[in-house]
Amino acid sequence: MSKSLVTFVGVAHPWMCDVMGHMNVRHYAAMFDDASFQLLGHIAGQEGGQGSQNGWADVRTEIDYRHETKAGSLLTIRSHVIKVGRTSITFEQVMSGSIDGIVHASSRTTSVRFDLTARASVALDEPMRDRAAAYLVE
Repeated sequence: MSKSLVTFVGVAHPWMCDVMGHMNVRHYAAMFDDASFQLLGHIAGQEGGQGSQNGWADVRTEIDYRHETKAGSLLTIRSHVIKVGRTSITFEQVMSGSIDGIVHASSRTTSVRFDLTARASVALDEPMRDRAAAYLVE
């Protein structure tokens, strides 16, 4: 069964807005980054905790800005997997208004499972592949 996961819920605070009155792009990136930790944590399971030998390295991110986000906007990010590779996961995150459902932005990221000691990619194990498949939307 394909599904997405709620990975972030927050608000666009006035201090996040630029001189044009809308949320600055640096804060979209931070919200998407926080959301990715949630998704990848669900995929990595217990391995993803502090002190783990493995982590994730983002190798590509593309963000589409679709609707102006003003101070006070309530936001929800839902994330899903679009591709499971040998060492990587490609996922999409959609930031929408929590109340009205209007899509404000979307992000597509490829993240590689990474051995923090060897500083090299490492293959996804079967339990990770199975957990990633639970969030796969084709």
